[in-house]
Amino acid sequence: MSEPKSPTPTPGDTYKGWLFKWTNYIKGYQRRWFVLSNGLLSYYRTQAEMGHTCRGTINLATANIAVEDSCNFVISNGGAQTYHLKASSEVERQRWITALELAKAKAVHMQAESDDSGDDCPTVPPTAGQGGSCRNSEIQSTLRTLSSKVEDLTTCNDLIVKHGSALQRSLSELEGIRVGGDMGDKIRQVTERATLFRITSNAMINACRDFLSLAQNHSKRWQKALQTERDQRIRLEETLEQLAKQHNHLERAFRGATVLPPSFSNPALGNKGGVSGKGDASDEDDDNEFFDAMEDPAEFITVPADPKYHRRSGSNVSGFSSETGMDDQSVNFDELSLASNPESPQPFELEPVRQRRTRIPDKPNYYLNLWSIMKNCIGKELSKIPMPVNFNEPLSMLQRLSEDLEYYELLDKAAKCQSSLEQMCYVAAFTVSSYSTTVHRTGKPFNPLLGETFELDRLRDCGYRSLCEQVSHHPPAAAHHAVSEKGWTLRQEIALASKFRGKYLSIMPLGSIQCIFDKSNNHYSWKKVTTTVHNIIVGKLWIDQSGEIDVVNHRTGDRCHLKFAPYSYFSRDVPRKVTGVVTDKDGKAHYVLSGTWDEKMEFSRVMQSSKGENGTEGKQRTVYQTLKAKEIWRKNPLPEGAENMYFFSSLALTLNEPEEGVAPTDSRRRPDQRLMEDGRWDEANAEKQRLEEKQRTARREREREAVKAASSPEEADAQETGTEASEVSDESTHQDNHQALWFEKIDDPASGETLHVYKGGYWEAKDQGSWDMCPDIF
Repeated sequence: MSEPKSPTPTPGDTYKGWLFKWTNYIKGYQRRWFVLSNGLLSYYRTQAEMGHTCRGTINLATANIAVEDSCNFVISNGGAQTYHLKASSEVERQRWITALELAKAKAVHMQAESDDSGDDCPTVPPTAGQGGSCRNSEIQSTLRTLSSKVEDLTTCNDLIVKHGSALQRSLSELEGIRVGGDMGDKIRQVTERATLFRITSNAMINACRDFLSLAQNHSKRWQKALQTERDQRIRLEETLEQLAKQHNHLERAFRGATVLPPSFSNPALGNKGGVSGKGDASDEDDDNEFFDAMEDPAEFITVPADPKYHRRSGSNVSGFSSETGMDDQSVNFDELSLASNPESPQPFELEPVRQRRTRIPDKPNYYLNLWSIMKNCIGKELSKIPMPVNFNEPLSMLQRLSEDLEYYELLDKAAKCQSSLEQMCYVAAFTVSSYSTTVHRTGKPFNPLLGETFELDRLRDCGYRSLCEQVSHHPPAAAHHAVSEKGWTLRQEIALASKFRGKYLSIMPLGSIQCIFDKSNNHYSWKKVTTTVHNIIVGKLWIDQSGEIDVVNHRTGDRCHLKFAPYSYFSRDVPRKVTGVVTDKDGKAHYVLSGTWDEKMEFSRVMQSSKGENGTEGKQRTVYQTLKAKEIWRKNPLPEGAENMYFFSSLALTLNEPEEGVAPTDSRRRPDQRLMEDGRWDEANAEKQRLEEKQRTARREREREAVKAASSPEEADAQETGTEASEVSDESTHQDNHQALWFEKIDDPASGETLHVYKGGYWEAKDQGSWDMCPDIF
């Protein structure tokens, strides 16, 4: 049985032939002339029409090719165009299918390449500066051609595998049949399968030949280009080494030069705006060294300010020198003056500061299947999920709140600022710094028991002390109060709303944080952003912070809008990016802040602002001309071996250290937390269950007493019966009838919020050692 000779479809070739196309139910299939070229399938009534009348065209890049039976197949591009076609034989149908699949693969590849083809080299002769770009464009063009050939090879390989499997099945069937009437049909089927395999094999051989030819033609050119790049790299390394030596020489010469000591009273420095001699030496560089933003934020763009803002005479510099050019110096001189001021409190110099621990026992390596616990908790609040200590860290939520004071120095510097706008920058940096300890902290803190407290007395070490108390259990809420000798007070009340979503865990802090400065009476308030824990079930846990914060000065109307950008795999921004703008009550921008919440923050003064071009979403972005940025905060390095100690910071390592004289309700005295820190997790789990059951019993008793107190003597028995029935109800339907011991709820007139504030008495009770009023919660 001989097959008619017909051209084998080759990738990239034009393929033509007769096919039967379905027209309608009256005429049925009609014979048409089809032409496949450049990823387009066109048809005509006759070959003579090819020069003037095309009856229809379909783009294979978006088309779907489906085989119906031995001779019929369908080509559709999603509903707009559908061709029902029939070949004269199965072999002819397979030739068309092979050609169509090869053309479709090439069309899809070329369409993807066309989206990135805007960097081609111009056809005009390149200049000296264009030679590199032309060579790069030529290499890219060659790579695209070779990549196209590889795609053709892949498609041909798939077809060979497909038809080879079919041929193998037919041969197996041929071996198993008996000699008879079916022999002729089976031999015919095997012959057709073998013909299809030969067609696809020839296409594969042709594609391999083209690829080999291209690779041989370009291999010598690539070797030459590689050698050129290697030579350029060697020259660049030599140049860089020379520059490094010159820089080192200039640095030694600069250090050996005589520099005047900083003085603001020297009349010779008047024409420099009152900066130090060191500032004079680097003043020439200020014209060329400006703020360089890491990425353009979505709301605004920062550009270098005009050099005229960097050099001013002594007569007009006094208006902003305390906020811009002399920020760093003003802080240093304030610290010097504070140290020399006899009225400054310095009790820590009278006796040695306590040496605190720098290590805790290493975290044990216990395996526990998280999904076996979490699969029934999807959609529930985190505070209502009974979690073993295996997923905790040996700190309570009260201690985590106290960790916000890790970078208390920012508030100390803010208290010394004369300008409320500059003070806002430090408060905003303090707000961001509180998240730096969370970047690796995937462990869940212990839920505090109702009435649990935690004190952090660093009066001699750092000049502040703070107190936290769990003031509500359902919903869980904690109040925090910190006061410093440097003239600031921090208070906050945080309630957590947590939801487990299967793949991630969202933690939404509710409530506000307030900071009050004694000297200026500036009253700031802000809220926290959402914390998300990813890869709860599969993969490595990682934490992200996202959302927006508005830090408001209720006295002056100043505002700082901070944006925590959520992590995105497709974003070009640096991960964990934070940007912010400080504005006055009229909305005029004065400072721009940028950085990351896990590393550092910088701020720069805005000299001029204007509306720029539209962003990607059509919103008009503001362009800020700024001075050179200055670092305002940088994260402290983690202690050595932190990865084995729950990634605790130096402060976190000391929070659960036992101390004498603390209240019996202090988190340091919590037994399950202490057992976990010591590595005795089985005992810690048992102790945790005991404490939770003790808290439930105390809650039921508290509710029963509240019902009795609210009922008349005649109704007490009936109400008590109802109380017994309600004990098994969902605890979330009740509000705690608990009175906080050290805090009281007030309406804050400045912020208009209701929150718990410290009412006093704790530190006096500690001095007297009188803790009779404290409940027995452990």
